[in-house]
Amino acid sequence: MKLLSTSALAGMLALGAAMAQAETVLNGLFMSQSAYSEADVRAMADAFTAAHPDIKLNLEFVPYEGLRDKTLLAQGSGNGYDVVLFDVIWPAEYATNGILLDVSDRITPEMKAGVLPGAWTTVEYQGKQYGMPWILDTKYLFYNKDMLAKAGIAAPPNTWAELSDQAKIIKDKGIVEYPIVWSWAQAEAVICDYTTLLSAYGGSFLDANGKPAFTSGGGLKALEYMKATVDAGLTNPNSKEYLEEDVRRVFSNGEAAFALNWTYMFNLANAGDDSKVKGMIGVAPAPGVDGISKISAMNGSMGLGVTKTSKHPDEAWEFVTYMTSQPTQDAYAKLSLPIWAASYDDPAVTKGQEDMIAAARVSLAAMFPRPTTPKYNELSSLLQVAIQEALLGTNTPADALANAAAASGL
Repeated sequence: MKLLSTSALAGMLALGAAMAQAETVLNGLFMSQSAYSEADVRAMADAFTAAHPDIKLNLEFVPYEGLRDKTLLAQGSGNGYDVVLFDVIWPAEYATNGILLDVSDRITPEMKAGVLPGAWTTVEYQGKQYGMPWILDTKYLFYNKDMLAKAGIAAPPNTWAELSDQAKIIKDKGIVEYPIVWSWAQAEAVICDYTTLLSAYGGSFLDANGKPAFTSGGGLKALEYMKATVDAGLTNPNSKEYLEEDVRRVFSNGEAAFALNWTYMFNLANAGDDSKVKGMIGVAPAPGVDGISKISAMNGSMGLGVTKTSKHPDEAWEFVTYMTSQPTQDAYAKLSLPIWAASYDDPAVTKGQEDMIAAARVSLAAMFPRPTTPKYNELSSLLQVAIQEALLGTNTPADALANAAAASGL
């Protein structure tokens, strides 16, 4: 047997090392969800790696409730992720604590001009961009057309007061016991519903000095409205324990006439295998309040960013831009509406969801933000408790909100 020379062996080892180094490994953190499901995200990632064979992706999926904590813990250990999914409420905290890379200089003029203006607020803090918007979403009012027709109601409500009136008619006629279902569990979900109502009533979370402003005006009226629908027997009492998927299940089972939920519910309720109300689903912008607002909407969008600790920021950014690109988003537009303005004029995107697109055109231009503060997570937790106390009747809406404001330290 002919033995390799020392120089040949060294050359082969060097070649092997070079080949090993040629493959870049990126770790990504995503959310388990029903819009872009894990299977959908992995399909997108597979298409990316097929075009970039020198990059390997390790993707991890966690529930929304664990997304922030997982990101912070991983970064603190020094073995964090390269790409992370983040909520619109986190850029202030992430920027302040050096979690995300400032990518302002990587945003091209074409990106800036092509993405819907409201989407950029998802990734911005103090004038800088910390990623690309990816999931562009707000909460809409979904309604069961068949139930409204049986109740003699010609059109969905334009105001929250009208929604209560219509719900009472539906209940009184015995069409469904609890006409409205919400996601009011003690989680971020209830803050999203509360924000929608707060925006309708012209409220504010914080004043110009960053102090709590939700204890009166629109903030108080929003919580009083929520409590009133429970007391009147219009809201499903289990809403206090529900997240968004619970809302979709109840609504898809034909157990509610109205529901506030994200975009993804439209196609799943209208055509999903487990839906009992196929073809009956209407969607409209969330209602307004007479003399204050025409509609209501909150910013529930999410972005993809590159972490400051990533050893491969260029490749990570390439992955982010691929995942958020118009071709990728258009291919999955039945699950989550694209961030790109031109997509809404593409028949391939709009076909079959014309009503959803019509509502989105209005609502996405009116998205109201949750508070922009590095202390958002603490404030949200206090408000979740306050809302639960009011809904359960263990405290008045006014006192519950006042306690949350006092405990916030703002």
